[in-house]
Amino acid sequence: MTIREYLWDRRAGYGTLAAALSLSLLFLAAFRTAVAAMWLLSGIFLISVTLHSIWDYTRKKAYYSRVLTSLEDLDQKFLLPEMLPEPLFYEGTLLEQVLSECCKSMTEHVAEHRRQNREFREYIELWVHEVKIPVASLQLMVHNLADPSEKMSVQLRRIDDDIEQVLYYARAENAEKDYLIQETPLQKIFGSTAVKNREALQLAGAQLETAGLEVRVLTDAKWMEFILGQLLDNSLKYRSPDRPLQIRVWAEEQKDGVSLHYRDNGIGIPAEDLPYIFEKTFTGSNGRLASRSTGMGLYLVKNLCRRLGHRIEAVSATGEYTEFTIVFSRNTLFGD
Repeated sequence: MTIREYLWDRRAGYGTLAAALSLSLLFLAAFRTAVAAMWLLSGIFLISVTLHSIWDYTRKKAYYSRVLTSLEDLDQKFLLPEMLPEPLFYEGTLLEQVLSECCKSMTEHVAEHRRQNREFREYIELWVHEVKIPVASLQLMVHNLADPSEKMSVQLRRIDDDIEQVLYYARAENAEKDYLIQETPLQKIFGSTAVKNREALQLAGAQLETAGLEVRVLTDAKWMEFILGQLLDNSLKYRSPDRPLQIRVWAEEQKDGVSLHYRDNGIGIPAEDLPYIFEKTFTGSNGRLASRSTGMGLYLVKNLCRRLGHRIEAVSATGEYTEFTIVFSRNTLFGD
């Protein structure tokens, strides 16, 4: 708040005081009051108004400057009422009361929203566990058939994977409570993922090639299996109709960590879509070709990698390949 802003805001009050002083001087002049007395009265009036304005401006400027400074320094703006100094004027007290009430209302609203979100997430988790029971039963029934249908097994696996995706999405915001970070060989993680998807891979005639996966990384094996499962699912979903699906997975040790490369020879990702593939619900031009595309798979992959402390990148050439690289930081805690 500048002097100019302060004076302009009170222009009506100063205009009223000026009018009152002028009428007072006219009234005194009508009674033939001495000019010196009139000058003295005017001087006292102007000095009083000036001193009062300086005092009022100084205390209010100090308070509002503190408010603005605190607001800029706070990451969570709703904590502003807790950081304000005690105001020395009534307008400041009113402002503090208003901000406190707004903060209280916002806090109650957020608490209610979190409660509803928690209840919905708990319902989704319960639903997932309940619906997985009949799916598992169907998988067992298909497995026990005299002539089991491989295509039926693949479709049941897809249903199970989609249900699993719902569960992982519901838990993504609080996934850190379910982490078990430990050193695990990448070969074990990818091997488990490939076994879970072997029917779909066999049906698609996919060829798997791995190298250097004996290296150990610091991660959560269960969540990494989900991440690699999403990449496998995308490879199957967007494979090229002109050639057999080939998937290469290899790891490279670097100075600052380990890079896991996942590459397929599918239809690729258009250059204009590549910057957005990790965004929520983004399907792109390829997604319009696949009825099962939801735009959630790679979003979950990116989100989980971030929470696990990994970095994921993607490069692609349309009609040739798509390659994802997951970078695991080196475990410096134990001097590796």
